[in-house]
Amino acid sequence: MDDRQFRNAMSMFATGISVITTTLDYDVHGMTANAFMSVSLNPKLVLVSIGERAKMHHYIQTTGRYAVSFLAEDQREISMTFAGQMEGQRSVEFDWFNGLPVIRDALAAISCDVVDAHKAGDHTLFIAEVSDVRLATGQPLLFYQGKYSRAHAFA
Repeated sequence: MDDRQFRNAMSMFATGISVITTTLDYDVHGMTANAFMSVSLNPKLVLVSIGERAKMHHYIQTTGRYAVSFLAEDQREISMTFAGQMEGQRSVEFDWFNGLPVIRDALAAISCDVVDAHKAGDHTLFIAEVSDVRLATGQPLLFYQGKYSRAHAFA
């Protein structure tokens, strides 16, 4: 199997879209990620997989903290901004949650403290303990087969 075939297979798994954020030297840093998951209920652990070449890799290693914002269906432009898919500068509004920047009006925000990191291929799995969560209402922004999508409820 070649890289393209593998990527095509992985695109068949629909995911929610999150923005991972942290702050370093008073600057906010963020990236769009769909390689995020819940790991454990007790203790409350989550994991994000970050490529070793991504700037966020260095920021999380340095700060030992990150926040996760789950994007709502009307936040596609925010996802594209943090994925580097938008031309020019875009202004993004943040709220502050437990000392970390989170995306305003996201469906949920999670503040985390890194407890472990594991190298996995060309990525690092940053496992973090959740310190707090904030919830809102709405529908999620999804990613499926390389495209943005919306959830459709079953009747």
